[in-house]
Amino acid sequence: RSELDSQHGEWDAESSGEPVRRAIEYLPDDSKSIVSTNDSPDIPFRFSVNPYRGCAHACPYCYARNTHEYLGLNAGLDFETKIFVKRDAAKLLREFLSRGKWIPEPITFSGVTDCYQPAERTFQLTRQCLEVAWECRQPISIITKNALVLRDLDTLRQMATQSLVHVSLSITTLQPDLAGAMEPRTSTPAARLRAVRMLAQAGVPVRVMVAPVIAGLNDHEIPEILRAAKEAGAIDARFTLLRLPLTVEPVFREWLQRTQPMASQTIEGRVRQTRSGRLNDSAWGQRMTGSGERAEQIRSLFGIFRRKFGFADLPELDAGRFERPRAADGQMRLF
Repeated sequence: RSELDSQHGEWDAESSGEPVRRAIEYLPDDSKSIVSTNDSPDIPFRFSVNPYRGCAHACPYCYARNTHEYLGLNAGLDFETKIFVKRDAAKLLREFLSRGKWIPEPITFSGVTDCYQPAERTFQLTRQCLEVAWECRQPISIITKNALVLRDLDTLRQMATQSLVHVSLSITTLQPDLAGAMEPRTSTPAARLRAVRMLAQAGVPVRVMVAPVIAGLNDHEIPEILRAAKEAGAIDARFTLLRLPLTVEPVFREWLQRTQPMASQTIEGRVRQTRSGRLNDSAWGQRMTGSGERAEQIRSLFGIFRRKFGFADLPELDAGRFERPRAADGQMRLF
């Protein structure tokens, strides 16, 4: 299926950039599993669900871009316009949770590509998976930069009453023009802050992620982003530093030179200052936070304002309420 990226849903009508008149192909993904396992020591979750491969948000810095090369496609336009859809996502999640060996612990929705990207308006796979999680009282954590998450506020509110859900919203800038250039098919900064506010008012614990922090481009906004996040009702705030693994680097550098021509060399130089002269460092413990004096300045700045505005850790999710789902035929399991 193809469509022009000009349609918007009720909750994410305000996109950051102009609609891109480029056909987006939605391709079938016949994966036989939906829950991925992660053992990276610097990623704070073990299990994740990603209903889509590729992402039409088109953020030039997205660390997941090179994963499209596993499919024989490129990390540039293919990643943004050839979106693979796991239509059986909810069925596969139900099957996973039915396994007798599953010892319940939180599962993160997203982690690679955004589960509320534009495809979700049409396919509603995240919604379907959310309904399975609620039925089973399976705790989940959602990561997104799209206000479309508010579409599912009814279910999220219910899950929050039983400590079954957190939502992390990424806010990289408060400047509409920069957001429009950097994250063209996401919700505007104002729409994301409104999502934080509405989620918080509904009792859903919210974290704001300043992710990524790009030295020389948006690091100076950290204090104001944290102030706005706190005023909107966020409980927690965290950051990650820009990562440019493998073929993500040329995509980002092309974007930087095209959209920030007067400042591109300065920004690239400052990014290198956070990575010991390189544009990327894949070492555990440093790839998210960087190294060197400038990286330390960013960590210090973030820490000062995180404390100043009174952010705290999110409350723990409750895995003790889990109920294994019924079999597809409706029969209860004997074992």
